[in-house]
Amino acid sequence: MKISTHLILVSAQQIQNITPFLDEAIKPQKVIMLVSPDMRERAKALENIFKPRGISVEQWPIDDAWDVDRISDAILNILSQYPEGDIALNATGGTKLMSIAAYEAFRSEKAPIYYVHPEHDRLLWLSPKKAPHDLADRLKLKDYLMAYGADQVDISSDTQSVPPNVQALTQTLLLDIERYAEELGTLNYLAYQADNPQLKVEIEHGPQSRPVLWELLELFENANFCKMNGHTLSFANQQARFFTNGGWLEMHTYNLCIKLKSTCQIQDVASNITIHRYPAGKTAVKNEIDVGLIRANRLHLIECKTKRFDKDADVLYKLKSLLDLMGGQQGRAMLVSFNTLDKSSRARAKELKIALCCKGDLKNLQQQLQTWLIAGR
Repeated sequence: MKISTHLILVSAQQIQNITPFLDEAIKPQKVIMLVSPDMRERAKALENIFKPRGISVEQWPIDDAWDVDRISDAILNILSQYPEGDIALNATGGTKLMSIAAYEAFRSEKAPIYYVHPEHDRLLWLSPKKAPHDLADRLKLKDYLMAYGADQVDISSDTQSVPPNVQALTQTLLLDIERYAEELGTLNYLAYQADNPQLKVEIEHGPQSRPVLWELLELFENANFCKMNGHTLSFANQQARFFTNGGWLEMHTYNLCIKLKSTCQIQDVASNITIHRYPAGKTAVKNEIDVGLIRANRLHLIECKTKRFDKDADVLYKLKSLLDLMGGQQGRAMLVSFNTLDKSSRARAKELKIALCCKGDLKNLQQQLQTWLIAGR
């Protein structure tokens, strides 16, 4: 029998306060949120997720997340308004003192208490003792990102497979990656330079002096991403220019994630994701994610790079910063790069717990992704 009302302790770690209510076996009719002053924005984000799902929400503000006596009094006040067994506590969130005070208050009233295991996505009944419940994996990307402070999430891709001409081209590039690597950088730069109203750029060198570059141009032209007229390279639209400017690796990675969706139990996957945040009184902030997916209710971010950077560490720090901001404690990240990282950057990636798949390893990217995803469970 489901318990109609749940009390949650709002904290910076949002997901364990969401996943029980996406599972129809656990989902309550009402959620009461204990909210400290610094968690008001987090509480608002949770409301925006719960209410559209038919869950009513009530906020109970507390002045100090470390004042055990007042927290205990507030919780006992809440408990007094519900019949025995009609309200349960999710003890996962809040400060440690909030969690302890709530646990003791519920235990004194013999009210149900549970904890959500952060790694195994399992609901553990602490009191009364019952068998653990594996939560249904229903969390979607947009809900996850909204829970961590996104005010708007734009996802431009759908869940359909990448077109055959794109798959064929990327396979050709990756099978001969050592040969194409240097001139792919040149092609990326040419596409970057074509960011003008005409979507055109002049190529300085001819096919005799740069045969591999012109071979690449022919490959991209045959796949309908660009056109050559003498030494003029042109693109039909911005999407075609984006693809030639390195977007092909992002689309390839996205396509492999779609193929792994069933095997790796991926709940949601998308590419070209834009996150907007509008802090009160501050400048709007925009972040972009190349490929994002949810597996086992955990966010996985994948950054795809075909350009060579002066400092690879900057890319790693940027990815780590975004993961910390939007991923919570259980988020994971991978850098997929057409170039090889130097020894110090590889050591830095290991220190930051960012998985790598670079240059020659891209031939086995699907296997690398599968191993990375499954190892994270």
